[in-house]
Amino acid sequence: MNLIKFIFFKFIKKIQKTSHYSSKNSLINQSLILKKFISNSKNTFFGKKFNFKKIKNYKDFKNFILVNKYEDLLPYIKDMKNGKQRVLWYSNINNFAISSGTTDSKSKYIPLSYEAINDCHKKASKDLIITIFKNMNFKKLFFGKCLIFVGSLNVIERNFIEGDLSAILAKNLPLWTSLFKLPKNNIMLIKDWEIKVDKMIESSINKNITSVVGVPSWILFFFNKVLQKTNKKKITEIWPNLELFIHGGIEFAPYKKQFDYLSNYKLKYVNTYNASEGFFGFQDKKLFNDMVLLTNHGIFYEFISMEHYFMYLNNQNLLNYTIDLSEVRRGIDYVLVITTNSGLWRYIIGDIIEFTKLNPFRFIIKGRTRQFINTFGEELMVHNTDKAVELSSKKFNLNVLDYTVAPNFSFEKTNGYHEWIIEFSDNPENLDAFTRYLDNKLKSLNSDYEAKRSKNLIISLPKVHLARKNLFFDWLKSKNKLGGQNKIPRLSSNRNYIDQLIKLNSK
Repeated sequence: MNLIKFIFFKFIKKIQKTSHYSSKNSLINQSLILKKFISNSKNTFFGKKFNFKKIKNYKDFKNFILVNKYEDLLPYIKDMKNGKQRVLWYSNINNFAISSGTTDSKSKYIPLSYEAINDCHKKASKDLIITIFKNMNFKKLFFGKCLIFVGSLNVIERNFIEGDLSAILAKNLPLWTSLFKLPKNNIMLIKDWEIKVDKMIESSINKNITSVVGVPSWILFFFNKVLQKTNKKKITEIWPNLELFIHGGIEFAPYKKQFDYLSNYKLKYVNTYNASEGFFGFQDKKLFNDMVLLTNHGIFYEFISMEHYFMYLNNQNLLNYTIDLSEVRRGIDYVLVITTNSGLWRYIIGDIIEFTKLNPFRFIIKGRTRQFINTFGEELMVHNTDKAVELSSKKFNLNVLDYTVAPNFSFEKTNGYHEWIIEFSDNPENLDAFTRYLDNKLKSLNSDYEAKRSKNLIISLPKVHLARKNLFFDWLKSKNKLGGQNKIPRLSSNRNYIDQLIKLNSK
């Protein structure tokens, strides 16, 4: 087996020279992708309805098709789930990724075509692997196993498959990948997350694990389970050759301190932007936290500045405020609008990015359009709270496992305020001091928040609740949302989540 791996390693080294995930041809790539999408889909139901035959360029594209939210495309997706083909996309679609962007009872079903699986997700994954070997000088990585965390699948009528994107992709992996990954599919695709975790520990604990792939919160949960089972303090006591964590899904900064501690600072980290809707980018330079935008992987990109998004949030027609890649600028927060090779046409995915470089196009993720609080005009974004939590944890030498924030509308005795629930590995000795420091960091990171907090005129000091151990885990379990890509909503403009958590916390 090591001989096979060695030969494959030589092959990877050889094809590095021919891999071009990003180049100066990004704008040409985008133009070609749009033309191909329109041409191939002109005879679909959607293509006929919006007269694709008359679309000749990007201006026509904007004139003929409105920007869409998920609810706008849902009737077409329902038709596809009922067995109709050539509705949004020209090829047959039999896979649907269940999006876990939120943890409420409703799920989004994202169509996945053959082209999306192969020309987007697989192609981007291959480029990621090649880039890791080319740029990041790992010595042990290729000769061990990669531990991969995925969700579950459901096979429904007419052989349609629905489930987490990670599980669908795992099911479509080529046979040779079994040489490098754990666990096997019979364990990887177990639906019950707690049973799956136990089986994963059994199958991996004595193996040479050199890399891990997954969402930080769930990998941290798994590591702690492994340590409990083995009575060890460091994960590198169990897997001494572990050197890489490929992560995505949530902001990593609040978790980095814990991973550094558990690995004796031996782990290296690579960030990815791989959503159910597409694989958009990855970190390709170990000294830089931004990611390269993948412009030749079956996605056509458009952008709406946050200024216009806030001003016209309730406007159905955002025609005049969308731009393509040729018009973006550095340092501006953009709402991402995508057209995919599964037929999501001009779809607001709900993420906010900022470009750090334009040649090639590099970016950072700033947050979610739904994960902000603007109840009192503070325009607090998730990247503000993530950074404030990171800095406050460092100041007080604490580990934050998870948190969520929502506004409190009670004006009877005080002004409104933000209410937090934070789960620490060990609670702070002085919660009041931590709260005030957190508040001051938010002020320094967000001028609107600082203005509204001035003299407590609009917003009073935040209130922080200490979450009992495993509160967020128990809550996700009650929602049947354990594992996979499921995550805690950091910020919410309503109290639906936090009221549930406060009630559960008191039990």
